[in-house]
Amino acid sequence: MIAVLFPGQGAQAPGMLDAWLEVDEVASHLRALSDATATDVIAHGTTSDADTIRDTAIAQPLLVATGIATARAVLGGVTPGVVAGHSVGELGAAALAGVIDDATAMSLVTVRANAMAQAATAAEPTSMAAVLGGVEQEVLDRLEQLGLTPANMNGGGQIVAAGAKAGIEALVAEPPTRARVIELQVAGAFHTSYMEPAVASLAAAAAEVTAADPTAALLSNADGATVASGADALERIVRQVASPVRWDLCQERMLALGVTGIIEVAPGGVLTGLAKRSLKGVPAVALKSPDDLPAARELLEQHA
Repeated sequence: MIAVLFPGQGAQAPGMLDAWLEVDEVASHLRALSDATATDVIAHGTTSDADTIRDTAIAQPLLVATGIATARAVLGGVTPGVVAGHSVGELGAAALAGVIDDATAMSLVTVRANAMAQAATAAEPTSMAAVLGGVEQEVLDRLEQLGLTPANMNGGGQIVAAGAKAGIEALVAEPPTRARVIELQVAGAFHTSYMEPAVASLAAAAAEVTAADPTAALLSNADGATVASGADALERIVRQVASPVRWDLCQERMLALGVTGIIEVAPGGVLTGLAKRSLKGVPAVALKSPDDLPAARELLEQHA
């Protein structure tokens, strides 16, 4: 059984679409997705610099468009067994699972991105940091001491902390035992209570959408559960903006469902890296460039 995974913010890089625009089916899909939002994802994916595409309002539509376009190209109409997205990747996953159409995914991610960017600037200075290694409970205890939230529980010994800038700086200065802490270049404390204003904006937009039930097993970041209905999928995506990402539980559910192969859509690499530690022995292909399409299609043929 194949799982198709959509990466979240932080995976984007300057020029990430240069090579993909040479693939006709990807290019045409990207043009359509760019037309579905006010964000010119093609321009940002080819000519914008790192600081520009780090902007939440740009990064999120760029990631969702890239993920959807490359997913359609590699699958060629095949329905995967499992679909999941990390953070904003949930919108691409929902589109691939048939809960919403591609244009609606772009509309919703635009609202999400702008609302989260606004919430980040309205709050006190906030930040996020990756905590690598250490004993999980000791890491969580240290975050609690500093008033920080484990915003991403990624599995494989990786937790992303989020909260007040001062708390993140204290975490970097005094990390948990046997752990390494790296502050991330982000606009604010995503997946925490600081993002509550963005929840209301996305909820209003989602209320105008009629969602269909998933055509594949769609996993939720909230708890790794398989989502039963389209309405539940949208509600979970809305709440997830201000709630921790439990990617560790998503990976556990993949194993329980019998996933035997993983394809991470572009810009791939982060989630397959986590899978190497948490889903050991499960073959995976990350779409980093069009050169990876043959290997991904071969894996799909073997495990779909």
